[in-house]
Amino acid sequence: MTNQRILAHFHESAETKIQSATVLAQPLAQAIELMFSALSNGNKILACGNGGSAADAQHFAAELVGRFERERFPLPALAMTTDSSILTAVANDYSYREIFSKQVQAFGQAGDVLLAISTSGNSANVMAAIEAALEREMRVVALTGKGGGAIGKMLTDADVHICVPADRTARIQEVHLTCIHCICDGIDVALFGGDVNE
Repeated sequence: MTNQRILAHFHESAETKIQSATVLAQPLAQAIELMFSALSNGNKILACGNGGSAADAQHFAAELVGRFERERFPLPALAMTTDSSILTAVANDYSYREIFSKQVQAFGQAGDVLLAISTSGNSANVMAAIEAALEREMRVVALTGKGGGAIGKMLTDADVHICVPADRTARIQEVHLTCIHCICDGIDVALFGGDVNE
C-alpha cells in the first residue's frame, strides 16, 4: 500500500509537470524577459510567499545572489520572508497582512520586480504586497495555482501570471520549483547566452 501511494505521488507529479509545460512556457518566457530587463537596468527582484512558498522565495533569491548552474556575478534579489524581527514587529504592531507590503514600501522602487508566490492565489499578505508594488510602479510576476484566485484578478497587462493548472497544493509547489529553475536558467542564458555545458 505504501509503495503504491509513493508511486502515485511520482506519477501525479510527472503528469502535472507535463500538463503544465505547454500552458506555462509562454508566461515563463515573459517572466524571464521582465526580470532580465529589470536586472539589466540596475533594478532588483523582491520575493515573498508563505510556508512552502516562503521557502521558494528564499530558494529563488539564493539562486540569483549566489549562482544557479554557472559562475557569474551576484544578481540583486531579496526574499522578504527571512528577517524575523521585521516579520514579527510588523505582524505585532500592525497585522500579519502587512508583513510583506511594508517591506515592498521600504525596499521597492519603480522598475523593480515582485515575485509573488501563492499556491491558492488568495494569500492576503501576498495580495497586499502586490498592491504596494503596483503603487510603486513595480512589475509583478505571480506564481499561483487553483485558477489563480484573487491574485489573478489584481494583475495588470504589464505583469505576468504563471498559474499552474492544478488544485493540489503539493503538485502546485512542485511545479513552482521547476518554474523557478526555468526562470533562473533563462536569466543566465539572457546574460551569457548558450548552454552551461558548452
